[in-house]
Amino acid sequence: MTETGFEKAPARDRRRFPGISSRAYEHPADRSALVALRKLSGFDTVFKALSGLLPERSLRLLFLSDSVRVGETQFPHLHAMLLDACYILDLEKVPQMYVQQDPKPNAMCIGLDEPIIVVTTGLVELLDEEEMRAVVGHEAGHALSGHAVYRTILLFLTTLALKVAWIPLGNVAIMGIVTALREWFRKSELSADRAGLLVGQDVQASMRGLMKLAGGNHLHEMNVDAFLAQAEEYEKSGDLRDSVLKILNMLPRTHPFTTVRAAELNKWSQNRDYQRIMDGHYPRRDEDKDTSVSDSFRQSAAHYADSVRTSKDPLMKLVGDIAGGTADLGGKLRDRFTGSGPGTAPGGNPGDRGTDRPTGGAEQD
Repeated sequence: MTETGFEKAPARDRRRFPGISSRAYEHPADRSALVALRKLSGFDTVFKALSGLLPERSLRLLFLSDSVRVGETQFPHLHAMLLDACYILDLEKVPQMYVQQDPKPNAMCIGLDEPIIVVTTGLVELLDEEEMRAVVGHEAGHALSGHAVYRTILLFLTTLALKVAWIPLGNVAIMGIVTALREWFRKSELSADRAGLLVGQDVQASMRGLMKLAGGNHLHEMNVDAFLAQAEEYEKSGDLRDSVLKILNMLPRTHPFTTVRAAELNKWSQNRDYQRIMDGHYPRRDEDKDTSVSDSFRQSAAHYADSVRTSKDPLMKLVGDIAGGTADLGGKLRDRFTGSGPGTAPGGNPGDRGTDRPTGGAEQD
């Protein structure tokens, strides 16, 4: 990893992941949502058109002229964090990074040809060094995963939708793609949170940063366990009406709810997959070309199936019950018409039950 030929080791002893592929930390929902996005009717046309029309040079000039570019002489502590993150994730080129005056804590990675990382002054003032390191790693993860392109298109289309809101059909068409992009981007945040943990390698710092995004700079008034308990209560509370309200509340957002992000990241930090990465066992970029698309589909499908099965949300539990009931019914129908169910005489036909039945009770299927 070089920046004009300059290589720098991490500020403290952190594990490095040479040649790591973004597949190592990408959330299965991120990959499946991106596949669904690309299959959205009209998306390819819009993507190809915007890729050539988006004013990326103008975007770069805007940040160059009205923000502070991070470097050795400006925000040097952020510059060191950025070099550190790129060294750990083995990014081939260090993205440009800017600090933008905005009291709202935020960070983003945008750009088409080359990613640009932007952090707001509100975020810089809110987080301590290790919390900020996780955020910089988060954005470096977006860069490594190639998320910047879709994020840039989302920003452009959101602005465009406001400008053409008076055109009914035009606005509907654009908002359909914007909604799909937002769904993908929310999932991509879960992937980037994992990248931030791989860079910072301090799960407590990651948790603190997310708590601060939710409750401000009042850590003495907050507790990680209680914060995570909120996520569990949010997931399982209420009835089907609340489940629908959760979906409606989420639709206009580009980021998942903060407690949900914290719970997802905390769960991953205790997962065997995370430990394997930390032990040096992870997919490499030079293997990406040999990756099976069907394997990715299977992983995503398995993730969603497990999410439905283990979810405490009323709607997801209903979906799981229906799915389970359907599978059970399907199994019974199969047994009925193939003669493979319990109680069927070997080689017999459906309905040719054995004569031995349990005594003193009701007949059993």
